Formats: sequence, structure tokens, C-alpha cells
Amino acid sequence: MATTFSYKVRDQHGQLIEGTLDASNKEFVTSKLREMGYAPLEVNEKRKSLLSTEFTLGGGAKIKVRDLAVMSRQLSTMITAGMPLIRALNVLRDQTENKILIAAIGDIRADIERGISFHQAIEKHPKIFPPLYAPMIKAGETGGVLDTILDRLARTLEKQAELRGKVRSAMSYPVMVGILVVLIATGMLVFIVPRFETIYASLDGTLPLPTQILLKISRTLTGQGLIVALVVGLLVFAFRRWTQTSRGRMAYDGFKLRAPLFGPLASKTAIARFSRTLSSLIRAGVPMMESLAIVANTSGNAVIHAAIEETRERVRHGSAISAAITGHDVFPPMVIQMMAVGEETGALDELLEKMADFYEEEVEATVNALTSLIEPLLMVFMGVVVGGMIIALYMPIFKLITIVK
Repeated sequence: MATTFSYKVRDQHGQLIEGTLDASNKEFVTSKLREMGYAPLEVNEKRKSLLSTEFTLGGGAKIKVRDLAVMSRQLSTMITAGMPLIRALNVLRDQTENKILIAAIGDIRADIERGISFHQAIEKHPKIFPPLYAPMIKAGETGGVLDTILDRLARTLEKQAELRGKVRSAMSYPVMVGILVVLIATGMLVFIVPRFETIYASLDGTLPLPTQILLKISRTLTGQGLIVALVVGLLVFAFRRWTQTSRGRMAYDGFKLRAPLFGPLASKTAIARFSRTLSSLIRAGVPMMESLAIVANTSGNAVIHAAIEETRERVRHGSAISAAITGHDVFPPMVIQMMAVGEETGALDELLEKMADFYEEEVEATVNALTSLIEPLLMVFMGVVVGGMIIALYMPIFKLITIVK
């Protein structure tokens, strides 16, 4: 069984390099390092302890898109300056702060030292690098324009990060207000309403219906809070399991595209991502069929994924992409017309990029409009919930004369 060894060596220029290699023994590592032209300084078996083990939540390693964009930009700059790929990866590893990315860069560098190509080394880390990364790197290696491809990758990832930031800003405010309303309402039901119930218990009379409902909810929450929490948890779990099925995912993603207020935002975001990714892949020289497969996998929406896969099948049978994409409601007529013009003029990548710019501006405008609209609506919602509870509590006091005999 292979063991991981950490090493420190100096290259032919005297540069100190650190890394790891998997081997059966220490002597093999030392011999391998000498074969690669390094002067070994230190080789030690890398032992793992429970305290040094890294745990990741959420099902695996995840890297921010912005971190990958910065990495791609730095790598492109160093390669453009004439730095060898191995040395550029060493520098990049020393400058990176993300531990998961540091480990991935170390593994990639070690694979390249073993003779594996750059894109094949990247393909070993599908949870870190998005699906478009390895094919574009492969195109750059084949065409001898790796620095240019890395620069395009950086721009594409930067645009994706910017787009996600805009959508997140539109969603964060209503989510925070919703959480605040739930906390306020729960606090009132648990701590304030029971005190009023004690007061009303001493009165001889019939409480108004809104007050009775509020007291009933409060008693249920305080007396059977664990059961309520368990039921809510089961409902959330069942909903998440349902959305993981093919039918549930299609229904839920379709609802997101048609939802009031946020539906247009989700649709424009998806089209912007589709246009930007397809433009980058075509410009890098990735074949159309492979590009469509990658775009489908990075769409983030089951409905759009199905539409692109159907388009891909039509293209496979000889149809033009603009004709193949016709008939899918998720793509507006302008998108189809722009793609048709791009195919006729041979500038499909340029028109897709312009279309991505247009829809990204539309996303920004939609976010600004939603922010202006949602703020007063959320204030009204908060007022209705909290104000309604207060009115329900004080209704018996307003009718105290008719309640007390």
C-alpha cells in the first residue's frame, strides 16, 4: 500500500520546493526526486492524526468561484511571463490561503511531475474545478495557448462570481427579514402570550376567535415544541428528498423559473450563465457537442438542462444549434435570433458573449428593481404578522367590559 511522503528539495536554480509523493518507501521517493533533477534535502513519511484530519461538511470539498478565478488569473500571468508550469504551480501553492485548494494544487503538480498532462490532473478533482475547466485547459495545451485560455477562464469565472453575488444580494434581504419575523413571532408565542393567557384565565367570558387561535398556537408550541420541531424537520427533509428525484427536481426548478418576482431573475441568470459558458468553450476551441454537454451540466436548473440535452441531440443529428434550440420556452426569441446570426456570420462566440453581457446587465437591473419593491412589501409583511399578534392579544382588553361579568 502506497504511503504519502513529504519532501523538501532544491531545483537547478536553487529554489526551495516542498511537496508530497505517494510511494512504497522513502528510498524510492529520494531516487524519484533525483531523477527529476532535484537535490533532496528532507524526505519524511507524512503521518495523519485525528487532530490533523480535515473534515468537510456538505458532501465534499467546495471552493469559491472567486478563488478559482484568482488562481487562474495568477497562473495565466506567470505562464505569460515565461515561467514553467511546475514552478508556477509551486509559487501558486505558496500564495494560496485555501487549504483545500493548496492540497489540490500539490496533487496536480505531483501528477504533472509523473508525466500526466495538466488537464488530466485537473480531471482528478471534479469537486473543486467546474466541468468547463479541464476541457478548456486541454484546448489550451493542444493549441499551445495555455496562458490565453487561463485568462479566458479567469474572466469567465469572475463574471460567474459577480453574477452570483448580484443574485445573492437580491435573495439575502428577504431571507434575513423572514428569519427575523419567525424569531420575533416565536419569541412572542413562547414568552409573551403565555403571560396573557394567565391573565385571561382569571376572566369569566368568551375570548375573541383570533385570541383563541393565538393562545392555541402558543400552547402547542410551548407544550409540544419538540414534536413541532420534529414535524417541521421531517417536512423539510421530505421536501429535500423530493427535490432530489428527477420529477421533483424538474417541478421545483420549473417553479423557480415561473415564480412571481424572482422567476424572471432566475431565468435571466440562467441564460447569462448559458451564454457566457458556451461562448468561452467555443472560443477555446472545444467541440460543439462537448461544449453543449458541459453547458448542460453547469446550468444549475433541471428544466434548462433537459432543454440543452434535447438541443444537443438535435445538433448530433445535423441540425443547426439555433434551429435545435427553437421551441424551448426557457430560451427567449432574442437568444435564438442572436445565435442564428452568429452561426451565419461565423461569430457565434462573440454574439454569445454580447448576449451574456446584456443579460448580466438585465440581472443587475432586475435586482435593483426587486430591492426597491421588496423592501416595502417585507415591512408590510412584518407589520401584518407582528401587529396582528399584538392586536389578537389585546382584543380581550379592548372588550374587557363585555368579558368581565
